[in-house]
Amino acid sequence: MWQENNNRLCRKFVFRDFPTAFSFMTHVALLAERLDHHPAWKNVWNTVEFWLCTHSAGDVVTGKDRHMAAEIDKLAAPYPGGSAT
Repeated sequence: MWQENNNRLCRKFVFRDFPTAFSFMTHVALLAERLDHHPAWKNVWNTVEFWLCTHSAGDVVTGKDRHMAAEIDKLAAPYPGGSAT
């Protein structure tokens, strides 16, 4: 579940291995380009973390971030071994 913390939506996803995590990140990158909304994120081995906020709105959470979060969740759902924390 996404948590709002310090004016950002935050979530961590854990996958079975690095190639799976990287594949997920590739799909998120394509989504970010399509939505013209690019997340702050971090990857370490099988874990991908996100921090979403809208810079043009003063670095706060907006509907644009909530939409991006919902779309990221949809992308994560079919990945084997994927779980969100």
